[in-house]
Amino acid sequence: MNVKDLWKKIDSYRDEMVSAQIDLCARKAISPESGGEGECDKAELAKKLVSFADEIEEYDAEDERAKNGMRPNIVARIHGKDRSRAIWIMSHMDVVPEGDPSLWNTDPFKAIVKEGRIYGRGVEDNQQALVSSLFAAKAFKDLGIKPKYDLNLLFVSDEEVGSKYGILYLLKNHKNLFKKDDIYLVPDSGCSKGDEIEIAEKTILWIKFEVEGKQVHASMPDKGINAHRAGAELLLNIDRKAHEKYNAEEKLFAPPCSTFEPTKKEANVPNVNTIPGKDVFYFDCRMLPRYKVNDLLEDIKEEAEKIENKHKVEVTVSFPQKGEPTPMTDPNSESVVLLKKAIKKVYGVEAKVIGIGGGTVGACLRSKGYNVSVWAKIDELAHQPDEYCVIDNMVNDSKVFATIAFE
Repeated sequence: MNVKDLWKKIDSYRDEMVSAQIDLCARKAISPESGGEGECDKAELAKKLVSFADEIEEYDAEDERAKNGMRPNIVARIHGKDRSRAIWIMSHMDVVPEGDPSLWNTDPFKAIVKEGRIYGRGVEDNQQALVSSLFAAKAFKDLGIKPKYDLNLLFVSDEEVGSKYGILYLLKNHKNLFKKDDIYLVPDSGCSKGDEIEIAEKTILWIKFEVEGKQVHASMPDKGINAHRAGAELLLNIDRKAHEKYNAEEKLFAPPCSTFEPTKKEANVPNVNTIPGKDVFYFDCRMLPRYKVNDLLEDIKEEAEKIENKHKVEVTVSFPQKGEPTPMTDPNSESVVLLKKAIKKVYGVEAKVIGIGGGTVGACLRSKGYNVSVWAKIDELAHQPDEYCVIDNMVNDSKVFATIAFE
């Protein structure tokens, strides 16, 4: 038996993998923060799909907002020849909302197959990884062979909005699950060539600004305080200062600089002829690891105080998500070396290491000292309308994972 026997078996699963994607897509798994019920329904299906595993463990994080009052996390283990170590392949079950349905050409939660692709919300982010890892493990069981080490599949909740009920919950409450010399793979970022292995991430900071003024009729501005004007000036001042002060570049990352983007803007007043008494807006910041988040927070505090004094408003700042700089995975670590070899065998390309601005569970694990490789062959459609998964990528990524576990 050699690795190509595993590849042949995985090829035979192609239709099953597509069916699994369609079934998973129908279970929305949107977080309560985004108006959903959580991952419970998708987790039940995932457990059925991986019922062939030698062990299945459930680690539920309590969340009264979610269906059944919990956020599920699942570990499925395939016993290896050497049980002292494990290869972890981690994917997340939650997805982001579909956004404006009119921007989709298909129903976001009724996946369709067209021209070698599966279209639907979550099929790339992150169901491709879940399905690829699952059928790589299934190939070992169906062929009656064991991986070199334990092959552990981890399906987590809550990745899209901070991981409090997912990987962070596990690292805090079940830290003995993970060992320093285990091999960690997170298939949650990549490119269409499949030649980029992510080993570093920028620090994510989401900032919410609430500016309180006084609402009045627009014809009498002297009797009120325009929170919208104060908020707009604050937004521009912070945007300018952040880009001027934190302007270093590191070639490992794309883009190579820190990013500071004003994004969400909450509605203030419904009519034109009213001066808003409250203005709420958000920033999405991705900082190079060299920078300290607290330095930016001090700058924000200073700018907020200036606006308060100038406009006689009250500014409240909060953080829907606040990360800390995490160490980089050693580019010569076993997870990187094995992944490079497997990518070369399956796809015939030489992979390089990179850094990204997006956030994955890899950063959470790196913060605890684990060397994590983040990789997948994807067209980077995450969070977009008409998100799709290339079926060939899903099948061949499964071969990459099986190769790592076999050799």
